[in-house]
Amino acid sequence: MIEPHFPILTCLMLLPLLGSIPFMFIKTPRATRWWALVLSLAEMVMGLYLLRFKMGTADFQLVESVPWVPAWGLQYFLGVDGISLFMVALTLLMFPFCVICSWTSINSRLKEFHISLFILVSALIGVFSALDLVLFYMFWEAVLIPTYLLIALWGGHGRDRAALKFILYTLAGSALLLVAIIAFRVEGGSFAIPTLMSRPFSLKFQQWMFLIMALAFAVKVPLFPFHSWMPWAYGEAPVAGSIILSALMAKMGVYGFLRLGLPLTPDAAQYFAPLLIAMSICSILYGGLLAFAQSDLKKIIAYASLGHMGFVVLGIFLFNLNGVQGALIQMFNHGITTGSLFAMAGILHHRSGSHDLSRSLGLGQFVPVFMGFWGFFVFAGFAFPGTNNFVGEFLILAGAFERNLWLGVFAVPGALLAAAYMLRPTQKMAWGEPSTATGWQDMIPREWVSLLPMAFLVLYLGLAPTLFLKVINPSLKHLIGALESRGAMTLLVEKHILNTSKNRVPFNGKADGGGRP
Repeated sequence: MIEPHFPILTCLMLLPLLGSIPFMFIKTPRATRWWALVLSLAEMVMGLYLLRFKMGTADFQLVESVPWVPAWGLQYFLGVDGISLFMVALTLLMFPFCVICSWTSINSRLKEFHISLFILVSALIGVFSALDLVLFYMFWEAVLIPTYLLIALWGGHGRDRAALKFILYTLAGSALLLVAIIAFRVEGGSFAIPTLMSRPFSLKFQQWMFLIMALAFAVKVPLFPFHSWMPWAYGEAPVAGSIILSALMAKMGVYGFLRLGLPLTPDAAQYFAPLLIAMSICSILYGGLLAFAQSDLKKIIAYASLGHMGFVVLGIFLFNLNGVQGALIQMFNHGITTGSLFAMAGILHHRSGSHDLSRSLGLGQFVPVFMGFWGFFVFAGFAFPGTNNFVGEFLILAGAFERNLWLGVFAVPGALLAAAYMLRPTQKMAWGEPSTATGWQDMIPREWVSLLPMAFLVLYLGLAPTLFLKVINPSLKHLIGALESRGAMTLLVEKHILNTSKNRVPFNGKADGGGRP
């Protein structure tokens, strides 16, 4: 029975939508920006209600369930567990961060920009809290429209091509996801995700469904070789768009694996795990090499994100607690670190007019505070001990070595590449000659306000991740336990079938001696 409580998840989705209405009556750009900031902060404050989440249980909490279309089995069904709670929290954290980072960089169609951002945040909260497959799919698709607008209307010079590649790739994956949702309803008799988790689907059905869902999720992550839209979209999007794409939308794909792929098709997930692990390793190494070869700061961060998300998917398909813990922690931490780096790339663009590394040389002498922040987030980006990314990456590598020595051996070079491709541009930016920073203004109060909370989280989650682990562990242990029990059950069934086929009696009633009956 669902206990009555304040419908916090619905309110978190409705507030940005309702808050968009006053934009129609606001006259000045200054008032538009301040209203957007106030509303985003109000959304984050409202999210403090999520602190009522009870640790120590794998059950869904803050559940809201209302019949929607009973004849079709549809319901408005929301809830969070340890897996989805921090994804909702990350969305709330990035909301005001994106508003502040866009304060001076967006000057045209200002109202439309913030309305698109508000709709996007609302849809993302829906994705991370929906427990009905159709509702999940509606929010999944709703994310595409405002993201496309952010790239196409406020992006860089190549925005048209970037927006087109983004929408074509993601729509292709989403169309297949709809096929899987219909198949689950026909085979499992329900759209409710918790109900479908208990349904024993056949291995063949699971394999087809997993492949269909994996394609949709791999495009969204993105995962090699479905990543070609990523450098265009990340590079041409406005600062807020790049932050949303890397910090939140990439997590939608990984979240899809955790919420749908592993619980609904556990046997198929284990069957195809070697393939996903191979794709993850390729993403780690390929992303690292491409990042090292770039001279555009946004593309360096974009390809770095490809490598980091490869680590996240690798952790999930190791099927051990260390790996999955590291993956979920890294999902949250990557959002903070990469979002901050994209924001700082936007600050540089505002001063130099370019993302090219050659336009940002010798900054250490003229903007030392900026370089201090940049260096801090760079060290976090390549998982320096004591920073947030170190915790997740360490657990993933530990899980890789736990599963197979060679997996760990192939993953370690990715960590070394991260240090190389992040330190190379940092060295040139700090001490490069000739300096182009003469006369530049160092960090202003608005930039301090946006980056200090992120810096605090980098240190806090790097030095004291215990609370994070306490929240996520029950859900992850339940997920790993279910996978292990299903795997053992599958082995027993296959052994029984094998023994039965060996000892079967042919139709003539005599024992089969090996010849034809």
